[in-house]
Amino acid sequence: MLPPRDTDPGSVTVLHAVQPGDGGVARVVIDLVRAQLAAGLRVAVACPPDTALAAAVRAEGADTHVWRAGRNPGPELVRETRGLARVIRAVRPGLVHAHSAKAGLCARLVLRGRIPTVYQPHAWSFEAVEGTTASLARRWERFGARWTDRILCVSEAERRTGEAAGVTADWSVVHNGVDVARFATDGPPGNPAPTLVCVGRLCRQKGQDVLLAAWPAVLAEVPTARLVLVGDGPDGDRLRAAAGPSVRFTGAVDDTVPWYRAADVVVLPSRWEGMALAPLEAMAAGRPVVVSDVDGARESLPPAHEPLCLVPPEDPASLATALGRLLGRQELRHRLGREAHEHVLSRFDVRRTGAAVADVYRELAGVRGTEHREPIAQ
Repeated sequence: MLPPRDTDPGSVTVLHAVQPGDGGVARVVIDLVRAQLAAGLRVAVACPPDTALAAAVRAEGADTHVWRAGRNPGPELVRETRGLARVIRAVRPGLVHAHSAKAGLCARLVLRGRIPTVYQPHAWSFEAVEGTTASLARRWERFGARWTDRILCVSEAERRTGEAAGVTADWSVVHNGVDVARFATDGPPGNPAPTLVCVGRLCRQKGQDVLLAAWPAVLAEVPTARLVLVGDGPDGDRLRAAAGPSVRFTGAVDDTVPWYRAADVVVLPSRWEGMALAPLEAMAAGRPVVVSDVDGARESLPPAHEPLCLVPPEDPASLATALGRLLGRQELRHRLGREAHEHVLSRFDVRRTGAAVADVYRELAGVRGTEHREPIAQ
């Protein structure tokens, strides 16, 4: 049996069910948990143990529960769903916020609409697969929407992708946000050679293979340029084997801020996204970004930057042209970096994101905090 809905909004606990426990999803959840605890909410998190997310939310003071779940559906799904059901019975939440496809699948199978449920895809599962698997993922998203009080998208483009796939839901769009003060810098890095940085999990989604395919053409334009790939993942060995001496791999890092500050240009050539966090973080650091034209990219860039900084996905030639132009023109990238910082400061401050998510919670379940909101820079 699941716990009944809590009728006292002041005593409602929000449970975040999260898989994966690292990367951009984890950073979004950490920021939400921090804001919600500061607002006086009761917050619990169910996530895989021994992850960056588990350690961070525990340090913030959230009630943290072990939920052993992998990224992909498979034979462990029944065990994973039962494990999340046990957490939900223990926490007795008044609202569950499920992040990404696996948590969205397990949480909705457990709850089936009996507790207010928010599902946040952080990019649709059916974009990551092909053929029969993609068809099954679309069918599930259409079916699972009936057990979802609100689907929370991080961009209008992500919402449109869901609608185009036949998902019928009550939607809210809340853009990702970043702690601008944390990423802010005093100015350009002053590197002896133009340095390009890509921050992201080394996997097919993030498109580092497309970047490496473009890199020889970039070097032909700017022979002294250097490329740094920050992160680790399942494609790491293959990417290292394809890289030349001008490419550095950092592996997993605890803090990406120094790498944004060391960059002259930041790039993320993703194949799909909802709204990637790395470009926002880079712009908060005052760095120009080059991104592929996937969901959320146009909404995250300053509109005037689109002709220079937005390229078609899986197009090494276009990517090389955009990167070569910025790496070879110092004054241009300095100007774009200043504009990018002001853009993020005015539109993508993390406090704005937290306040908008709190509004969704209040609408669905009467969840309330202290109602205190930090001032938002204009």
